[in-house]
Amino acid sequence: MPNLRRRDAAGGKAHNKVNATRGHCRPRPAPCKVAVTYSTWGAAGLAQGPDERGNGVAGGPGGGEAGPVGGERVLCREDFCDEWVAEITARAARLGVYTMLSPEEREASRQSFLAAIPPGSDTWVFGYGSLMWNPAIHVAETHPGVIHGYHRWFSLTMMMGRGTPECPGLMLVLDRGGSCRGFAHRIAAETVESELRILWLREMLGGAYRPRWVTVRTASGSVQAITFVANPSHPRYCGKLPHDAVIDRIARAAGTLGTNRYYLFKLVEHLDLLGIADGPLHELARRVREKAGEAAAG
Repeated sequence: MPNLRRRDAAGGKAHNKVNATRGHCRPRPAPCKVAVTYSTWGAAGLAQGPDERGNGVAGGPGGGEAGPVGGERVLCREDFCDEWVAEITARAARLGVYTMLSPEEREASRQSFLAAIPPGSDTWVFGYGSLMWNPAIHVAETHPGVIHGYHRWFSLTMMMGRGTPECPGLMLVLDRGGSCRGFAHRIAAETVESELRILWLREMLGGAYRPRWVTVRTASGSVQAITFVANPSHPRYCGKLPHDAVIDRIARAAGTLGTNRYYLFKLVEHLDLLGIADGPLHELARRVREKAGEAAAG
């Protein structure tokens, strides 16, 4: 059974609270402006997910690069509801190559993880991509941490959201080997049921990820956490593509949520917060910026 004990940060309890309207669901919500309050740890604080300047869309007043539909769109907890799942499933059916888990398969997977959590206990989630900056679940506290045995890379084809079938993008996965630094989010015991439901709707629609328990080492001790790793048998899994192909796809791809490169740039921002100031992903971001600039100029 996983060790789910809460471990407070050295020198006090760090709390990371995400405030959002509970129980609210819109099939096609307007760009979200979630009130996010993060505590600080060390000299740096967690950055906010949605851009809260202007109209809440990067690319609006005070925002960043604009996407093809008026700005970068960040998914909110309100998105992860039955109507949203039905819409995504219908889009996937039209694409024909986007396999989806059935509701029964998804719920069986979730229940198997709930069964491993002792009643009345907190649980932890390890974020290595957008779960770092936009968890969209209610989080009691967050700590930077590292896992071993997996590394992150762009190895999952994306034809919806930040890509299209004609110009597919790439999503992050955890793949075997190496290590990965990210954020461990604690979910309070009283919200485990509701938050894991949202998490499974977010990560387990198509079966391209597999949920796993991993050991996250933090400055205040180790915790067992749920994370989502690559499913190599899934048709969207593309493994280690040539570097130039990764650059080209991320630089060019865009969809209803905005550009693929926005996702990469947000990732690099949060790697900086973790103290990873140089590395393959920073080099990838630099090359993608150059490629996107060339594409815009051409």
